[in-house]
Amino acid sequence: MVNPTDIAQRIDHTLLKATATYTDIEKLCQEAKQFNFKSVCVNPVFVPFAFQILKDTEIKVCTVIGFPLGATSTAVKAFETSWAVDNGATEIDMVINIGALKAGRYDEVLTDIKEVVSAAKGKNPNVVVKVIIETCYLTDEEKIKACELAVEAGADFVKTSTGFGTGGATVEDVRLMKRTVGEKAEVKASGGIRSLADAIKMIEAGATRLGTSSGVLIMQGLISGEDY
Repeated sequence: MVNPTDIAQRIDHTLLKATATYTDIEKLCQEAKQFNFKSVCVNPVFVPFAFQILKDTEIKVCTVIGFPLGATSTAVKAFETSWAVDNGATEIDMVINIGALKAGRYDEVLTDIKEVVSAAKGKNPNVVVKVIIETCYLTDEEKIKACELAVEAGADFVKTSTGFGTGGATVEDVRLMKRTVGEKAEVKASGGIRSLADAIKMIEAGATRLGTSSGVLIMQGLISGEDY
């Protein structure tokens, strides 16, 4: 059984809404301090601001790259990553080129991930790179291939979802992803994790990190109405 008191250190406390303000991000960071979450996950524009609030804590600043569609060019993803690390991000959640994966253009997907990993770890080898494969759009075979490519590219995590697609994390997908990566990478479940029970199910399925905007309510044992 998962000990609920350990869950906080698995949570990336997340706010990626288009309407998020600096006041909202400050509140997110203060909540992360209160509950000792692993990180806050914010859009790139908020990285410097979040870093200043959290710089004297152990809480990481996580940001998203090529978000939410994964359809920006590899060069843009690499630049965005480099800028984010320069400004205080130590965790990078990138979205793969979903269309290229579905078209079987695996070399393009691999290069896309490799360039982000290189941009991140070239700045700081301790930066954690998570690869969002957006499971809701993929067959099981495509999920497996995406995970294999992420591992080959040197990523630290595979991640289920952006939270902006047609579906979020499922226990079945987390299990499949964990079976695929084994000990070569970790799994982050995100999208639709709204309760303590949801969190525990994902962890028991193999997730070592949870992306959710419901972290506070999860820690309070409540259920949120949020989608991400």
